[in-house]
Amino acid sequence: MADIALTILWHQHQPYYPDDVNGENPMPWVRLHGVKDYYGMAQHLLEYPEMHCTINLVPSLLLQLRAYTEQGASDRFLDVSRIPADGLSEDDALFLLDHFFMANPEHMIRPFPRYAELYQRRALGRNSARDALRRFQPRDLRDLQVWFNLTWVHPLAIEQDDCLRTLRDKGRHFTEEERDTLLEKQLEILQRVIPLHKELAERGQVELTTTPYYHPILPLLLDKKLAREAMPEVRLPRYTGGYPEDAAVHVRRAIEEHERTFGCKPKGMWPAEGSVCQEMLPLLAQHGIRWIATDEEVLSASTHGAVSRDGSGHVRNPEKLYQAYKVREGQAELSILFRDHALSDLIGFHYQRSDPGAAADNFLNCLSGISQVVQGERPALVSVILDGENCWEHYPGGGVDFLRTFYKACTQTPGIKPMKISDYLERYPPRESLPRLFAGSWISHNFAIWIGHEEDNTAWDALHRTREHLLHRQRADVPDSRHVGSVPYSGSSLPASVQRAWEEIYIAEGSDWFWWFGDDHSSAQDALFDYLFRKHLQNVYVLLGDTPPPELGRPISRKAQRVHYTLPRAFLDVKIDGRYTFFEWVSAGRYACQNERGTMVMAMRGPLEELYFGFNLSLLLIRIDCARSAKSALADFDVWRVGFVEPAGFEVRVTNPGKAEQRAELFRNGVPVPNVEIAVGIDQIAELAIPFDALGIAVDEHMQFFVELLRDGQSQDRAPREGAIVLTRPSRDFEQIMWNV
Repeated sequence: MADIALTILWHQHQPYYPDDVNGENPMPWVRLHGVKDYYGMAQHLLEYPEMHCTINLVPSLLLQLRAYTEQGASDRFLDVSRIPADGLSEDDALFLLDHFFMANPEHMIRPFPRYAELYQRRALGRNSARDALRRFQPRDLRDLQVWFNLTWVHPLAIEQDDCLRTLRDKGRHFTEEERDTLLEKQLEILQRVIPLHKELAERGQVELTTTPYYHPILPLLLDKKLAREAMPEVRLPRYTGGYPEDAAVHVRRAIEEHERTFGCKPKGMWPAEGSVCQEMLPLLAQHGIRWIATDEEVLSASTHGAVSRDGSGHVRNPEKLYQAYKVREGQAELSILFRDHALSDLIGFHYQRSDPGAAADNFLNCLSGISQVVQGERPALVSVILDGENCWEHYPGGGVDFLRTFYKACTQTPGIKPMKISDYLERYPPRESLPRLFAGSWISHNFAIWIGHEEDNTAWDALHRTREHLLHRQRADVPDSRHVGSVPYSGSSLPASVQRAWEEIYIAEGSDWFWWFGDDHSSAQDALFDYLFRKHLQNVYVLLGDTPPPELGRPISRKAQRVHYTLPRAFLDVKIDGRYTFFEWVSAGRYACQNERGTMVMAMRGPLEELYFGFNLSLLLIRIDCARSAKSALADFDVWRVGFVEPAGFEVRVTNPGKAEQRAELFRNGVPVPNVEIAVGIDQIAELAIPFDALGIAVDEHMQFFVELLRDGQSQDRAPREGAIVLTRPSRDFEQIMWNV
């Protein structure tokens, strides 16, 4: 049995949103995550000085934070927030109604009665902003300005500030002065973010690390053909080479920015999206990077499967996962560690639906299990790495109760020592070397998110043509120069316009634009990301005094926003027996289980494959399909749960699903509802019938529900992964209405 060295790395990242040529910033996420997560995460660590960890800060994030606090930068959301409510134009009011509910409804809107009231009045998905506007008076729009900005302030910041608590407790009918005070408070919080991180580093509690400057996928920037290592048949862009000089710029400037901000060079680096390859090692070593990290699947590929997981998720050869390695290329040598993606996903996706104490106990039990199977005199290195901002809006109370409980448990449990990564590597230098580092990322150990799809390749080709145009103009204007990180070999300065044009190229090389191209991910802001990518390329031409080519004025993305689920088209006639019968469910609504949470992706998929739902006049009908037969798959879980957001408080619990003793009951606020028959059938598929009357749902009333699988009280899988299915109890003429549509 080995002790556990727990190294947690929180990755803090935002892409570079501003259009510096036009002086516009359409996105608020640096500001909002700044006053919420970047501030709150640092405050949590101040509460628990024994909790040591690593925080990765991407330079493009630091750059934008300083723009707000030192240069008076703004964003479209902040501009509209500052306008007096009775002076809003119609376009501004419509912008508020379309964008100021961009928060997790369950945890950031509904807990606050006035915000929930405005959300209900807006009727998103049922009314356009223009239709809803007639229901909003100026004082409603002012309250919306306040609540959107207030709900994005971290609960710890509100705990610490009398003024913010007063605003929260007042709840409604805010004044213009109160709204302006809130926005000033946001700026004050932002001004504390970087100094707080510097303080945590100087006191030795936190190690700060970096990422290449604008968050590019470094292996693809070195050579796009590296994508073929994991995807031999991938279709690449027309130009398949790379831009190693640009890769060097991103790395060099990241180190310089980090040193300028925090007074020392970083020892470690989280490459963007955990993307690594053998060829990048000399570049990183040259700039003083001593260690990098990525996902366990890259280790599996690098060891030809010696490290992997079985069908139950247990690690084969765990002693090989829970250690650090050396990697070498020529004279360059770095240390590398690999995250446990199952533990990382527990925090990122599952514990949000658990009691904080139960979640912390579950995590400690997992660490205990690792301790028992890893032998040796050294502590087992357990690396948990995930985004440090994106998951907390999905936790009740912003994750405050969970993090407090989690940090307390990690620092007070014998045999577990939270450590900074560099401290572990200095105390326990790697003994084993990997013969070769597989080229892959933290998502499926490949680069499929960023290259190979027609849209990704179109974007890469547009980037290449624009870059070639810039090189051509640079050579014409500065004949004695050759591009090396936007500085010519001659040592003379490039013209300011050329330097600014190179900056636009580097921004466009960031990974986030490519994340939203293709069919992997979708959000309400797909079109805006598409526009910003092309705008940065257009800016290259504008800065050079040239006309951008027409194709940069056309969207790259050909898809509409992804529809996460379809709705029923007719009444269903279903026999609840768990047997697959195609025509019973042919007219049902359908949700295909996939991850749709922004920029966080689950490394391990759960057993749920598809959710079907529909009704007849009296029953809500639900079916789930699993990766294998439902009877076999569900037997691994204690409870199959159908939870209702509306009507609130109701849930159906099928205990011991798939087993002889399975039982289905309806609960309201945790108490069984008597005399209600819930039909359940689990065999090839799992089917359920719930009486509408038992839920108190009248004809034409809305309901919102989700299905979930629980084991030991912990959520293991959920459909939808985020949010809920919204459905209406049908009237008798439902089918006639559908036929006439």
